[in-house]
Formats: sequence, C-alpha cells, structure tokens
Amino acid sequence: MWILWAVTLLWAASFSLIGEFLAGRVDGYLAVFIRMALALLVFAPLYRWRRLPLVRQLQLAAIGAIQIGVMYLFLYHAFLYLSVAEVLLFTIFTPLYVVLIDDVIFNKQHLPLRWWFATAIAVLGAAIIRYETISSDFWFGFALIQAANLCFAAGQICYKRLPLGDERNQLHVFAPFFAGAAVITAFAALWFGNLQLAPQTSLHWGILLWLGIVASGLGYFAWNVGAKRVNTAQLATMNNMLIPAGLMINFMFWGQNVDWLRLILGALVLSFAVWLASPRRSSRTT
Repeated sequence: MWILWAVTLLWAASFSLIGEFLAGRVDGYLAVFIRMALALLVFAPLYRWRRLPLVRQLQLAAIGAIQIGVMYLFLYHAFLYLSVAEVLLFTIFTPLYVVLIDDVIFNKQHLPLRWWFATAIAVLGAAIIRYETISSDFWFGFALIQAANLCFAAGQICYKRLPLGDERNQLHVFAPFFAGAAVITAFAALWFGNLQLAPQTSLHWGILLWLGIVASGLGYFAWNVGAKRVNTAQLATMNNMLIPAGLMINFMFWGQNVDWLRLILGALVLSFAVWLASPRRSSRTT
C-alpha cells in the first residue's frame, strides 16, 4: 500500500508542475508523447524479451496503449468541451470503474459489498472536495472523461490480473507497456499536436525530463506493481487520493487558494474509504 501512497505524492507534485509551467505553453499531445518516449528509454535497457512469452508482451503493450495512450486522447479532447474544474470533477468516478471492471470481467463471484461501499465513499469524498457548478451543455465532455476513466481503470485491473512473475521480472519486461503507450501518443501528436507549441526552453525540457523519467517512467511502473499488492477496493479508493494530495501540493509550493473545510472533510471521507477497503481476516485480498 505504501507504494500507492508514494506514487500519489509523486503525481500530485507533477501535476502542479504541469499546471504552473507547461499548460498553455507546451502542446499537451506533444508533451505526453515526449513523456512516453522518455519512459520507454528508461526501461528499454532493462528489457529482457525472453522472460515473457510474446503473447504476454503484446497484452502488456495493449494495456499501456489503453491505460495511458487512449486515456490521454479522451482526456485532452474533453478540454474542448469542459472547464478545468469540470474535468477534475468528472474524474472522481474512476474508482467505480476499477471495481466494476474487476467484478464483471475477472471474478466468478461478486466482490464483497464492503468494497463497493468503500469505493462509493471514495467518490463521495472526492466530490466534497472538487464539486463546482457545471455548464448546461457538458454531456459530450462528460462522456469523454468517463471514457478516459474507463481506460485508466481497465489498464490498472488488466495489469493487476496479468501473470508477469515477481517484481524483478516485471522490471525486465515493462518496456512493452511504454512501447504501446508511445505508439498511440505518437499518432495523437502527429494528428492533433500543435508544433508551434513544442517545448522551447530549458525549463520546459527539464520538467518534461522529470515527468517522463520519474513521474511517468518510475511512477506508472510503481503504481502498477503496487496494484498487484493490494485488493481491488484499496486500488480503487487510492485513485481519488490524488485530489487532496494535489491541492495540498498546490497550496504548499504555489500558494493556491484552498477551501480548507471541504478539503479536510473530503480527505477524512477518503481516508475512511481507504481504511474500509483494507483487508479483513475474513475477506479476500485479491
């Protein structure tokens, strides 16, 4: 569980860097492709193709393409129809999709009701923090965000259920994950990217190096490895912990205004959801 907490803090800091230094200055599609390419370069020297059957490697590449590549396609398109506040609000449903996909596709028996309850509480906690007034014509943007949520949730669960061996073996076979993501984001950058907003300054490239090597490379690997260590409800509830963590980072380093009452109340509700999802002696931990 500590791995998911560590990655949550890492990603919270990274989102702040994007918002402060890249948003509106560097094209999002180009930035995502650069991040995936850098992450692939990190894992390429570690790649040992004989450690995993070809079919598994193709499955891993497909997971990366969906979890990151297709997810970002839907996410960036949603910004054409939604405000930033609406995008953040509509991402809170990801935990429900994590549990739903695992329950419907991978489990012969239904998941414990307590896990569903914990997941619903996690959505409520995030809503307390993030709820804002929404526009009257938000439906198409809402659908795009839910598609992005589904992709990210499906990627997590499929990786969790994919037999990849121990964590050392996962390290040596993880390159196809980023290869799949790099292919999708490369096509997106060519099709939708704005070359006039390519990274120009050393600051832009420095942040992209951090995002590609650390936040994306190490971050996605650690998150997916952590997903295998916890049960489905813990994974689901942790998906929304990024919201209070991100707000705290924004306040601590950038002085952004925070509604402390809503943040504290929502964080307490989310913490209760994570606790409720924790394994009990009589419950499954898969």
